[in-house]
Amino acid sequence: MGISRGVGFYWGAVAVAVCLLAPLAPQIAAALPGCLFQAVTGLPCPTCGATRAALALSRLDLAEAVAINPLAALAALAFVLAGYVAGAAALAGRSVRIRAPAGGALRLLALLAVAANWGWLLLRWSR
Repeated sequence: MGISRGVGFYWGAVAVAVCLLAPLAPQIAAALPGCLFQAVTGLPCPTCGATRAALALSRLDLAEAVAINPLAALAALAFVLAGYVAGAAALAGRSVRIRAPAGGALRLLALLAVAANWGWLLLRWSR
């Protein structure tokens, strides 16, 4: 699968914007609503802590971000780093090729990653 130059430009621009707006992360996060799943069940949802992990990343505190929500932290890092790669490739006049597992394997891997992350969150929550 390939990413066109146009998508590479947009992705790269978003990655740069994310990094430039990082100092404003606390103000942006304050405007976000709370977790409805947690309010109703008293348990963390599969993405609980994603905002706090993003705030830790905005302070360049990778260890704290991964401790709060490993999947969200790693996904955010992967998104930004891949955006820089896609943007650089687009500026160089090339497209980016992505090698991903076959459809069924990718879905299974994503499901297992979300389940393992939720297990981690539940384990941390119970302490």
